[in-house]
Amino acid sequence: MKSSTSCGTAQLMFVALALLAMPGLGSGAEAAAGDRPPNIVFMLADDLGYGDVGCYNPESKIPTPNIDRLAAEGIRLTDAHTPSGVCTPTRYGVLTGRYCWRTRLKSNVLMGFDAPLIEPGRMTVAGLLKEHGYATACIGKWHLGMTFTKRDGSEVSERERIRDGSLIDFSVPIKNGPVQLGFDYFFGCAACPTTDWLYAFIENDRTVGTPSEKFPGFRGGLRWNRAGLRVPGFDFQAVDLILAERSAKWIADHVQRSSRRPFFLYHALQAPHLPAIPAKQFVGKSRAGPLGDFIYEVDWVVGKIVETVDRLGISENTLLIFTSDNGPENCMWEVKKEYGHDSAAPLRGMKRDNWEGGHRVPFIARWPGKIKPGTTCGEVLCLTDLIATAAAIVGAELPDSAGEDSYNMLPALLGKSPDRPIREATVHHSCDGLFAIRQGKWKLLTHKGSGSWNYSRGKIPIQPPITQPDAPGQLYDLSRDLGETKNLYKQHPEVVRRLAELLEKYKREGRSRPPGGK
Repeated sequence: MKSSTSCGTAQLMFVALALLAMPGLGSGAEAAAGDRPPNIVFMLADDLGYGDVGCYNPESKIPTPNIDRLAAEGIRLTDAHTPSGVCTPTRYGVLTGRYCWRTRLKSNVLMGFDAPLIEPGRMTVAGLLKEHGYATACIGKWHLGMTFTKRDGSEVSERERIRDGSLIDFSVPIKNGPVQLGFDYFFGCAACPTTDWLYAFIENDRTVGTPSEKFPGFRGGLRWNRAGLRVPGFDFQAVDLILAERSAKWIADHVQRSSRRPFFLYHALQAPHLPAIPAKQFVGKSRAGPLGDFIYEVDWVVGKIVETVDRLGISENTLLIFTSDNGPENCMWEVKKEYGHDSAAPLRGMKRDNWEGGHRVPFIARWPGKIKPGTTCGEVLCLTDLIATAAAIVGAELPDSAGEDSYNMLPALLGKSPDRPIREATVHHSCDGLFAIRQGKWKLLTHKGSGSWNYSRGKIPIQPPITQPDAPGQLYDLSRDLGETKNLYKQHPEVVRRLAELLEKYKREGRSRPPGGK
C-alpha cells in the first residue's frame, strides 16, 4: 500500500549496496561509503499497545517523553506489525526472519523450561551481524526455549513441559540458548521473568545463583503469576531496572574496549507484561493506574539506553529501534473502564487476536544523519523484516535458507519512496493458530471472530458488533475502516479468493520472500 504520510517526502539518498569493506572487520561492509557499519540497538517491549504511547495516541493517559522524543528525532511507522499476536512466535520471527507457524509451534507460546524453538544451524540476525564483524548481545526476555538438563541426566525434550524446577539440575550448563545462536553475551531470563515457573537471571549459560526457593505465586487484579522456583532475593519489581543497567553497562564497556567495532544489542524488556508491578519510583507517575505506571517504566528504560548511546558520543552511527512484541493484554478493558485510557486506540482487538489491536504496534527508529527527524511512514512492515534490513545495512545478501519471510525495510526507514510496496503481503497469526493476510488496503481473516479471545464468554465487550456474523471469514478495507467495523467478505468474493490463494501459496512454498529476493 502506498503511504499517504511523509514517508515519500524525505529527500534522502538510499544506502548504496556496493559497499566498501573496513579493515579489521573481516567481511563486514559499510552502510555508506567511507563509514563503518552502524551500531544497531533493537528494543522490544512486551505487550505494549498501539495506543499506549503519546506520539501514537494524543489521548493517552501515560507520559512517554523518551519514546516521544525518539520519534521526534527519527521516524515513526504507523503500519508496522508483529508476525503473531503473542510473544514467542514474534521473537522467533524477529531473530530469524521466518514466520513461526512454519516451526513445531503452531499456536500459543513456549514456557520456562521448554526446549529450543530455533533450529540448529538457522541463521539469526545476531549470527549474520557477527559474521560481519559485530559484537552481539541479548539482554532481557528470551522466551525461545533452551535445553535444560534434568537431575536424572536427561535433557528436557520438545515433547515435555516441565513445570517443577526441582527436576532441573542447575549445576549443568544450559544449552542451545542465545550464546549458541549468534550472541556473544546473554543476560536475562529463559521466558517471562515474572510469570513462568523459573524466577532467575541467566548469564550466558548459567543461572545467576541457584533457584532453590519455592515461590507460591500471587493472584489479584493486575498482579498475578505462577508458582515456581526462584533464586533467593529475586526481585520482581527490579527486573527491568536491572536489565536496563546491564544494557547500559554492556554498551559502555564495549565502546571502551573496542570503539571501532560495531555492535548489535537486542534488549527485550519484560514490561509491561503482567503482573503490573512497576518499581517504586514509577508508582503514580501515570493517570492509568499500575499498568500505566509500568508503561511509564518502559519509557524510562528507553530513555536510559538512549541516554547511554548519546552520552558515549556514538549516536551519529547508531540505529536505534523501539517496538513491541504484540498488542496489549486483556486488562486494557479494565484500564479503559476505570481510567479512560485505551491501549489499543484506535484499533479493534488486543493481544492474541488477528484484529489489528493484536499485532499493529508502535515502531520508531532513529539514525542521525540517515533518518530524517520527525517523519512518519505508512509502509506496511513486519518485525520479521529485521534480518533482511540488517543484511542490507552490511551489504550482505541473504541465502534462500534464511529470512524466508523477511523484506528489507531500509528504504522506508531512510525516507525513500519505493515504486511499489516493499512487502507483497503480510501474514498475521493468532495465539490459537488461525491466519489472516494483508495486501495493500485489504485484510482477510480466514475465520470468524478475533482468532483467539472468545469475547462473548467474558466481560470484555465487542464494540461495535461484528457485521456479517454468518460469513465464514472477514474482509476489511483498512484504508477506510481501520477499526475493522464493516465486514466486506460477501461483497468482494474475488478479493477473498485472491488473498486466500496467496496465503496458501506462502504456506506451500515455505516462504513469502521470493527466492533470491532482497
